[in-house]
Amino acid sequence: MEERSAYFEEKITYFEVPGPGNTEETLRLAIERAKARGISKIVLASTVGDTARLAAKRLAGTGIKMVVVPHQYGFIGKQRFPAELISELEQQGHRVHFGTMLFHTNDFYGVRVPAVMAVLLRTFCQGMKVCVEIILMAADGGCVASGEKVVAVTGTGRGADTAVVAIAAPSTRLNEFHITEIICKPMETKSWPASADPPFAKKGEGHDEGK
Repeated sequence: MEERSAYFEEKITYFEVPGPGNTEETLRLAIERAKARGISKIVLASTVGDTARLAAKRLAGTGIKMVVVPHQYGFIGKQRFPAELISELEQQGHRVHFGTMLFHTNDFYGVRVPAVMAVLLRTFCQGMKVCVEIILMAADGGCVASGEKVVAVTGTGRGADTAVVAIAAPSTRLNEFHITEIICKPMETKSWPASADPPFAKKGEGHDEGK
């Protein structure tokens, strides 16, 4: 008799419209999946702290801790993640990590490979690009261990609308990085060519992360 491969079925939630209106449900789904998989860390993108504050409230008493990843210093103007929130989150056992945003290093290396990788990941949605980026950043900074299973939560411009389960790895060992489950994502989000400046660079706004 032919041996059958082991498999399981799991639900993916698709949001018809991207954006902050999906934040509460995204956090609920992410925490629910983390509990189901025995995952102790959520890596979360937050630009000005709103999503991080809300997530901290939802995580209280769960034993799950966050690694919050804001914009790196000098990305667009002054740092917008509140200094007082860093202390507040750390007192709750969470970490805030400011690292190099790996898909925004074209000017440093003089090549467009990071931007092309970002465009490729945005074919899933904007948040998928950020999920990969912030997990690599967190692993590079020692906030998560290589091989550790984590949940990542990101968004489209503001809030949260994308979440995945992934096996973390540093950027120097990208081949060891794996997205094992998609928890939720918007059906479609906007992107831009690798050769073009992103729209937020002209408007002075945040980029494709959660606020």
